[in-house]
Amino acid sequence: MMKFLFMMIFMIPFCFMKNMFWMVQMIMFFLMFLFMNLTLSLMNFTNMSYMFSCDILSFGLISLSIWICILMIMASENLLKMNFHINFFLFNIMFLLIMLYMTFSMMNLFMFYLFFEGSLIPTLMLIIGWGYQPERIQAGMYLLFYTLFASLPLLMGIFYIFSEMNYIMIYFLKFINLNLYLLYISMIIAFLVKMPMYFVHLWLPKAHVEAPVSGSMILAGIMLKLGGYGLMRVLIFLQQVNMKFNYIWIIISLLGGFYISLKCFCQVDIKSLIAYSSVAHMSIVISGIMVMNYWGYMGSYLLMIGHGLCSSGMFCLANINYERIHSRSLFINKGMMNFMPSMSLWWFLLLSSNMSAPPSLNLMGEISLINSLLSWSWLSMIFLMLISFFSAGYSLYLYSYTQHGKIYNGMYSFYTGLSREYLMLMLHWLPLNIMIFKVDYSMIWF
Repeated sequence: MMKFLFMMIFMIPFCFMKNMFWMVQMIMFFLMFLFMNLTLSLMNFTNMSYMFSCDILSFGLISLSIWICILMIMASENLLKMNFHINFFLFNIMFLLIMLYMTFSMMNLFMFYLFFEGSLIPTLMLIIGWGYQPERIQAGMYLLFYTLFASLPLLMGIFYIFSEMNYIMIYFLKFINLNLYLLYISMIIAFLVKMPMYFVHLWLPKAHVEAPVSGSMILAGIMLKLGGYGLMRVLIFLQQVNMKFNYIWIIISLLGGFYISLKCFCQVDIKSLIAYSSVAHMSIVISGIMVMNYWGYMGSYLLMIGHGLCSSGMFCLANINYERIHSRSLFINKGMMNFMPSMSLWWFLLLSSNMSAPPSLNLMGEISLINSLLSWSWLSMIFLMLISFFSAGYSLYLYSYTQHGKIYNGMYSFYTGLSREYLMLMLHWLPLNIMIFKVDYSMIWF
């Protein structure tokens, strides 16, 4: 695992060289190829070196991180054209990728916490440095304080475990069971805010709306998955107490997911709608993890990977419109089918994946999660039905509003889709719909 880390560190000088924008992206493609060739034992931690290790959960999320970072560079060609601090932008992406790689492969709980929080810094720099409106400062503050306030109890919890056990390595902690209520609350609250769970989700729409396209892609694609990854790791040694209190989080998540799905219909900002749809999807993931059965873990893992690709692609589409029209309003982004008929197909493909249409990975994930939650309580079926129905509803609402209808009169002619944009959308959509044929990888991982 160290070899990939050193490769990423040695890529940093390339970020500051002239005319290296696309070269950095090519090297990242090569890194992805090397990482995919990693020998993986599905059941156990493998490739151990110092505090690093990799299992199927880490493998999927690190692959997703590298892939999204490649697509972030591809989506940000406008910065290259304007030459807007492009070297620092590339450095920021590389720094963020290193932080994410360390977070997902770290076996020491304290070091995991360190990099979990460290990934916040480059994200904040992306929002404040390359965002659009002056409100981005407020959005950055929301993101920072929500995350930091919730993370302090996690640090206290890690220190307590170390003082009691004298070790905090994740692969040893799976053999113990800590039945302490306060420790349980302190360990999971940081991850629930990061997911985010309903009631602590207010930072997400603000951060998404003010972030540049690359910031939105990494927030939706990876940052929300950090919460799910953390929950899966810490609940292993908090099983007993989780079984007493999991109904609280499941009820909040399912009710919140249903309410947020309804709230999506009230949005007039495209990015805001996509951000709220992320909260609705993540609510089902929280429920699946909290049930703590085989189907729940498997479905949560699949839905996290699927949602990472899908929502990142939708933010790319929103940005493609924004670059031409300079507005995110649904009232102005109307009748796009007349201007960009080819792009209309990609809107349809990604929005159909968002509402879990086959053959997307989201479908497999949602089927597993429905199976899991039904085994916990058949009453959860009511909310699962409503969330699934309304997720199809707001996806079609977004599609019909943006693609159909009368063209806004204030629009002049502009260029249609570029081949770079079509390639970028294909690189989101293809893995999302091809990986369902190799879904057995996620079925035997614990």
